[in-house]
Amino acid sequence: MGPKLADLWGQQVVVDNRPGAGTIIGTDLVAKAVPDGHTLVMVYTGHAANPSLHSKLPYDTLRDFAPVTLGTTLPIIIVAHPSLPAGSVKELIALAKAKPRQIAFATSGNGSAGHLAGELFKSVAGVNLLHIPYKGSAPAIADVLGGQVPITFDGLPAALPHVQAGKLRAIAVTSLERSPLLPDVATVAESDFPGFSADSWFGVLAPAKTPPAVVKQLNANMVKVLQLPEIRDRLVAMGYRPIANTPEQFDAFIRAEIAKWAKVIKEAGITVD
Repeated sequence: MGPKLADLWGQQVVVDNRPGAGTIIGTDLVAKAVPDGHTLVMVYTGHAANPSLHSKLPYDTLRDFAPVTLGTTLPIIIVAHPSLPAGSVKELIALAKAKPRQIAFATSGNGSAGHLAGELFKSVAGVNLLHIPYKGSAPAIADVLGGQVPITFDGLPAALPHVQAGKLRAIAVTSLERSPLLPDVATVAESDFPGFSADSWFGVLAPAKTPPAVVKQLNANMVKVLQLPEIRDRLVAMGYRPIANTPEQFDAFIRAEIAKWAKVIKEAGITVD
């Protein structure tokens, strides 16, 4: 989006990656930035989970930010090593129930989008899978490819090349609708769990006291860029679903996500402190 926004704004857009602490470092930087519309943060699913994962945050997840727009959603995909005798959600559940805590799933870490999706799946399916957190998506997928762990819950772009190459078997996606990149792979929702949704997502926030007129302008510009055919096509080709909604809609979405994942995190006893 950066180059297109730079064209609209007549100034350079700098992407300043500040990784660490489950997005908290970068997010806190923007919470305390000058609220003039020049410093924004791209957050993802973990932003809504962090209030429940951490006993204390250096910012207030709702009070300290002005939502701009939900940019994209992204399905989490359940993939397995070909040796696992399960090719569907029903077969995976049957296997997990026959071998409680013997079937493990890898994720990119505690509290990650894949971990949350896995815990939600465990809850609705009534199975007891063993979670194995890794320090990132790459090592998690590497161990599934090697057969050390049978399953992973991960974002579609990370797993897709291995599915297409036949090195991993796709069991299901966690979005409400099938991915156009894998039209033959069922959703969890259509596998006897209607309404199941555990998408990862990405959206833009500004500091809380950013003037409403500035937030409105930022939203209009970002929506325009996200609707450009070349941007939409590129995102869709990677597995993302462009959204581009209003600040009010994004605010309601964040609040719903906080409540949704708080319940999952409490029931699963997840903590990263």
